[in-house]
Amino acid sequence: MPDYISALDLFTIGIGPSSSHTVGPMRAALLFAKALEAEGKISNTEKVTVNLYGSLGATGPGHGTTNAIVAGLAGATPEQCNPNDVLKAWDQAVTASAWQVLDKTIVFSEKDFNFQPLIRLAKHSNAMKFTASESSGETLLEQTYYSVGGGFVEADHELAKVSRGSVPFEFNNAEELLAICEKENLSIAELAWQNEVYLHGEQELTRRLDAIWSAMQSCIEQGLKEKGVLPGYLAVTRRAADMADRLAKFDTAEVSNEWLQAYAIAVNEQNAAGMRVVTAPTNGAAGIIPAVGYYAMKFKNVPSENIAKEYLLVAGAIGSLYKRNASISGAEAGCQGEVGSACSMAAAGLASVLGATNQQIENAAEIAMEHNLGLTCDPVGGFVQMPCIERNAIASGTAVSAVRLALLGDGSHKISLDTVIETMRQTGVDMSSKYKETSLGGLAVNVVEC
Repeated sequence: MPDYISALDLFTIGIGPSSSHTVGPMRAALLFAKALEAEGKISNTEKVTVNLYGSLGATGPGHGTTNAIVAGLAGATPEQCNPNDVLKAWDQAVTASAWQVLDKTIVFSEKDFNFQPLIRLAKHSNAMKFTASESSGETLLEQTYYSVGGGFVEADHELAKVSRGSVPFEFNNAEELLAICEKENLSIAELAWQNEVYLHGEQELTRRLDAIWSAMQSCIEQGLKEKGVLPGYLAVTRRAADMADRLAKFDTAEVSNEWLQAYAIAVNEQNAAGMRVVTAPTNGAAGIIPAVGYYAMKFKNVPSENIAKEYLLVAGAIGSLYKRNASISGAEAGCQGEVGSACSMAAAGLASVLGATNQQIENAAEIAMEHNLGLTCDPVGGFVQMPCIERNAIASGTAVSAVRLALLGDGSHKISLDTVIETMRQTGVDMSSKYKETSLGGLAVNVVEC
């Protein structure tokens, strides 16, 4: 049974365009470099080769994987790196025919990267193998990592992980969560707060939640200002800033739904540009939770402090159920695992800050996911742009609609959140690999790339 999945695990400050293809690989590359350093093998390393399998092999360049790995080997982290530097990392290595493994410069060739989209390793579609060798060609270290969604990284070898142990209120599914809340006379927000304080301490938890919400707001606000064309040969024009200019001419209350969509598009355009975003719970779905939270603050008069301390924690508690019992990875479950999970999380968080009961919160989360079941991940050209950006805007509206519907009831309903999560898992298993972040099916092959 995995450790308790914290909201601070699901919401991490990083860069675009993909948690699975950018953030995870950067972390994996750094882990490999640190392993070389720990074993005293960097000084003898003369060559590093990287094999990208499955989904990573299919869409790696468009998802920023090559830049991320070059930057990660050099010591960059998603939280602290300069996004603009990462965007240039691959080209600089190609031009210089050299790259860094921490402080050591070694020869680089594009042939050191091998893209193998038709090979899927057993554990996960997002797999990468790093091999370091000395001048004689003898292998010094070889390790395989898996980017399992949301920036989480696992490996074939044993990674150094500190077990958190138990938390005051452990739950494995929504039924247990509701039962504990009823027994202890707690709201979902109160239960999540106590668990998180136990793990991180009140001061550190507050600091990090505030930082996450601040980063989300900054991403929206910056995205609403930026104009131009997104990276890549698709030449997708940014829309959020023009939307904001047009919406500013109307009475704000009359166009609240349009603003909601603009917020989501602003975040995902920043993500597509490789800028600073918050994984929530993935980058492909990074616009939904910030947009709905910002909407609650601007149009429902929810204090910013409540967004950080209640909205995010309730969303995180629901997100942990998807991570534990299904998947938040587009390469495993399709876009239902990314956008669907984020939509469900946002609905739960919004319901909570609007005063819903625990049962209504669970109902809102269930409604939101129920109507994302079967959603495929089919990015055109391998870029997190079409249909990803608009899809976040639509899902933000779905989250708000789910809350409205749930608040009109008393929380009782026929289909449980646990049932929907299990259905999503089963649907992901049955879904063709063409629709799991490989750009081999759906819109990715039916839209003319020009």
